[in-house]
Amino acid sequence: MSQPQLVVMAAGLGSRYGGAKQIDPVGPAGEMLLDYAVYDAIGAGFGKVVFVIRRDFAGAFKASTCRWVERHVETACVYQDLTDLPGGLAPPPGRSKPWGTGQAVLAARQAVDGPFGVINADDLYGAGPFALLAGHLKTARDTAAGGDFCMIGYALDRTLTEHGHVARGVCEIDADGYLTQITERTRVQRFGPAVRYTEDGQTWHDLPGQTIVSMNMWGFTPSFFDAIEAGFEAFLKENLNAPKAEYLIPGVVDSLIRSGKARVRVLPTNQQWYGVTYRQDKPRVQEAIADMVRRGLYPEDVRT
Repeated sequence: MSQPQLVVMAAGLGSRYGGAKQIDPVGPAGEMLLDYAVYDAIGAGFGKVVFVIRRDFAGAFKASTCRWVERHVETACVYQDLTDLPGGLAPPPGRSKPWGTGQAVLAARQAVDGPFGVINADDLYGAGPFALLAGHLKTARDTAAGGDFCMIGYALDRTLTEHGHVARGVCEIDADGYLTQITERTRVQRFGPAVRYTEDGQTWHDLPGQTIVSMNMWGFTPSFFDAIEAGFEAFLKENLNAPKAEYLIPGVVDSLIRSGKARVRVLPTNQQWYGVTYRQDKPRVQEAIADMVRRGLYPEDVRT
């Protein structure tokens, strides 16, 4: 039984945050959110970490995060490039951001050779969800029936910011605990005790706080790479000249479920999520981490 591997998506631009939030220090010793995620992943038994990064901060990233991670597990860095497109295609003039989380996972293909988890670099998921993810991946295998995937499911009201709207993958789950549909809601927001979403910026719809949502904490078997590569080519044929179009993991997963090519086990957690969607979120995250350090959940410096 091999150790699962972890892909950390750290190439985003953080437009709402106003900077590269994935490398912004939040811990008492200058740690970034991804340092805590990797610390928890190593503790859960992940044996390799693959960072998907941008070339413009590669030097600093390798000198900081990679240096401590590689003392504990096998480590690799790959690049998500705007111009890394199939079939000799070129991005449209004026586009400055990569093509989304689907392209980020695809960038890691040559560095991953077994079941693997996927996470965002700018989320603090907690140790428990990594244990759930590793437990699934240690026995996950591709079969003739398709991919054996999983997703950590968070309660919506434990994933929100007080400072604006967020995007969340809203999940529908069958009686056996498998994902039947995931719908990306790009504008979800808290209104006092209520949570609502809008598609047009005008009409708002209620969402129960206990709705299970995806925070991009996935478990995949290697067949996912083939699916995401084929899907990326189809996506580009329709969206190459759309300046803000993004190729996202939930859309690929939803397509595989509908076609019967994968099953996705939803592993629910009551863990509180912390993240920095907006710059105003940072003090709350810093306070939460400081409290976890005081309670002994994390050491004074997770990078030692």
